[in-house]
Amino acid sequence: MKTQQQVALTLIATAVIAALSSQASAEDWHEALSESKAWADLNLRYENVDQDNTLDDASALTLRTRLGFQTGTLNGFSFTGEVEDSRIVMGQGDYTVGPTGYNVGEYSVIADPETTEVDQAFVQYKQDSLTLKAGRQVIALDNHRFIGHVGWRQDRQTFDGVSAKYVINDNIDVFYAYLTQRNRIFAEAADIDSKDHLINANFTTQMGKFTGYAYLLEVDSETANSLDTYGIRYSGKYSSESVAWQYGGEFATQSSSTGGGEGASDFDANYLNGFLAATVSGVTAKINYEMLGSDNGMYGFSTPLATLHKFNGWTDQFLATPAQGLVDTTFSLNGSGLGGKWLLAYHNFSADESTEGVDDLGSEVDIQYTTTLMEKVKVGVKYGRYMADDINVDADKFWLWVGTRF
Repeated sequence: MKTQQQVALTLIATAVIAALSSQASAEDWHEALSESKAWADLNLRYENVDQDNTLDDASALTLRTRLGFQTGTLNGFSFTGEVEDSRIVMGQGDYTVGPTGYNVGEYSVIADPETTEVDQAFVQYKQDSLTLKAGRQVIALDNHRFIGHVGWRQDRQTFDGVSAKYVINDNIDVFYAYLTQRNRIFAEAADIDSKDHLINANFTTQMGKFTGYAYLLEVDSETANSLDTYGIRYSGKYSSESVAWQYGGEFATQSSSTGGGEGASDFDANYLNGFLAATVSGVTAKINYEMLGSDNGMYGFSTPLATLHKFNGWTDQFLATPAQGLVDTTFSLNGSGLGGKWLLAYHNFSADESTEGVDDLGSEVDIQYTTTLMEKVKVGVKYGRYMADDINVDADKFWLWVGTRF
């Protein structure tokens, strides 16, 4: 059923371009087709997971292939389509993907299912300062903390819906999207029908960049529900002769509601982030404080559409915020050397509102090195070690990857 919908989406998008551009001359069509472009994006990755529990260690060697095509512009309209495929290579598939039913309960989780699906298929209209998109598309806002594409995983997250971006001037832009489906990282097995509204506005000043947002999320189901988040963020920078400074902060408030009547549940929680970074001689030292708040130890601030792997440690221990909330204080160093880029990070985790037996949530060390070979091939290696305390278990994860785009 989903495959038929995807094919229909592509055909509809193509038909819309044809219908709306019926007045175009043969010369216009030729120019649009001449400006079309295609691309391929390949990523081969090995991942290993070792956790201190009864599950067998997991290992995966997977190849993600993404093929894309974009037409030229005709009367402001264009079409973009991408197909994404992820395959296990050389039989290295000893891992679990719960939502798809793959090896459930046998191995630790590696969230890279085998799949072939439409990654993007949208019609775009662009005229002056206005850009409109209709169809399946990638949406990533700000630093991906609330809305992202989860591009680290082989099957990235996209959304079905319509979006609009209007650039008022060089300093102000506004974005809005209405989403009807969240195409998650577990192939079609865990896609979610939705009625989501995303609003994001940016204002750049001499002091820095200010962003205001409202993300009003609703799963399209028989049960009444809502997850509404309102927030504001700021980032700035300043350079002296020897030090380049970066700094910023963010605050958001969230309300979650599920069900109705006596069985209804309603929670409220806040989000807080602040960071300070200094770059000296090519090396950046950064301290970052992030709090995903709790409602009396019963609900943790949630960001279900985020690129979660980017935050709170690479071992992915906190993809779902604990009911006690999460405070993550991170110290990191990054720079260049040995022909590439390196990064070291240390996370200290604790509860926002402690409950009996749950206060210290452990710590994590992350290490990464990336480089580029022959100008086109990206190679990377990284390792994360999580040391558990009141919750979870010790975990080690290792990755080695090579990728290219042409």
